[in-house]
Amino acid sequence: MHILHSDALWAQYPELVAGVLNVNGVSATPSVDLTVSRFDSIAKTRLTAASEGEFPEIKAWRRTFSKMGLKPTQYRCASESLLRRFRKEGALPKLHPLVDLCNAISIAFAIPVAVFDVARCADFLEVRHACGDERYTGFSGEVEHPELNEIIFADAQGNAHARRWANRQSGLSAVRADTVHVLIVAEALHESASSDIVKLVSTLTDELGAIWGVAPQSKILRRDSPRFEI
Repeated sequence: MHILHSDALWAQYPELVAGVLNVNGVSATPSVDLTVSRFDSIAKTRLTAASEGEFPEIKAWRRTFSKMGLKPTQYRCASESLLRRFRKEGALPKLHPLVDLCNAISIAFAIPVAVFDVARCADFLEVRHACGDERYTGFSGEVEHPELNEIIFADAQGNAHARRWANRQSGLSAVRADTVHVLIVAEALHESASSDIVKLVSTLTDELGAIWGVAPQSKILRRDSPRFEI
């Protein structure tokens, strides 16, 4: 099992920095309420000073979505969508302790954080341009096909585990109550992405160790080091 971003993607977005964590041994039993509250406070502080659309992390993703031919106010990266909901509602819904933790860290850093159940990904994940015949399974079970050249997370069986890059994950590899082994991916394209992704990965590693008692493998992916073996 491995994850990589395609050469074509690096050529188009050389500013990309991705942090990847391989985590085995998670469960749905721990409480993360206090930890989530701590990261929520960071997001609240940032949002009192500016709206999420003014954050450099979000501006970079908006530019990227525009470059992909998408309207950035119609299709938003996951962290912007979470920040908008958090700003309006004051909290994010509880889904699963691991997902709740990753969502809280995502809004604190304003960086998309995706979580994939490794058991439901075939052989590898490649972030690449779509051929158009891949299958994307929504959370209600509907099957879609991504547009030609849309950026997706694809596995060896042609499953698209995310559409429009950081916009929407698939229900196929979503974290469930019986999930044990996950791959966590954080991606950023803003000016300080290199240092921010390193800090995010370190933060996640510490919290995963404190809450689940696990020691994740991790790697920072860049154009000169694009592949992570799990």
